[in-house]
Amino acid sequence: MSLGLAVPFTDPAALVAWARRADAGPYGRIGVPDRIVYDNPEPMVMLAAMAAVTERIRVQSEVVLAPLRDPVLLAKQSATLDRLSGGRFALGLAVGAREDDFLAVGADHASRGRRMDEQLATMRRVWAGEPVAPGLGPVGPVPLRAGGPELLFGGFAPRALARVARWGGGYVCPAPPEHAGGLFELVRRQWKDAGRPGEPLLVAQVNVALGPEPTVAESREALLRYYGFAPEPAARSVAAMATTAAGIRDAVAAYRDLGAHEVMLSCWSDDVAQIDRLADLLS
Repeated sequence: MSLGLAVPFTDPAALVAWARRADAGPYGRIGVPDRIVYDNPEPMVMLAAMAAVTERIRVQSEVVLAPLRDPVLLAKQSATLDRLSGGRFALGLAVGAREDDFLAVGADHASRGRRMDEQLATMRRVWAGEPVAPGLGPVGPVPLRAGGPELLFGGFAPRALARVARWGGGYVCPAPPEHAGGLFELVRRQWKDAGRPGEPLLVAQVNVALGPEPTVAESREALLRYYGFAPEPAARSVAAMATTAAGIRDAVAAYRDLGAHEVMLSCWSDDVAQIDRLADLLS
């Protein structure tokens, strides 16, 4: 099982330093989250900067809210990142939950699941070099990876998880270990029922903060602020955050026991030294 990092909501220039530092360590991926109505960098732009300053680590959207975006443009951006990174780009997608993001870009919140399914079909056509409308030429560049970038999906609902088997290669699970096992099993079963060979990539996420008290306090405040629209889930997320060496090791071990192939350590503090602390702790 490998480890990845999901970066905090912080200044874009600082996240370039996160990418360089993570590239030198044991991590397999570095992930960038997505919001519209929030003080965070646009993920596709941020990932391009990260890909440009790294050589080894995979760069991943963690996750892009697809229904907020035009599918042809998103496919073109993704193919460009795939080429720019030398095939190290993974496109993580989800439908999104916060209505304010949809209002900000004039997208319909109620139909977001149906829209995402339509988007995926369009993006596959773009990556295959097929015209998206009669009389039009192909939309390039051609992805370096045949069929398009590695495609992962996040979510909880069975319909959301079914997209893994239908369209993608893996599942990004934001649930704690006590709930992740059932979600992993459903993804595996849907994968098998769809006749897909092998098995889906299972990626778990755990919120962490490792360092002095200001780092932990900043992480808790950031997590509460991010989930402020839902106070009860926010409080549960803060309570479940792993903030000790033993807690982080136990969380990673629990996901390993459930069959996760990777665990993304989601950092919420700007303290970039966490990269080395976590690496030393889990090496």
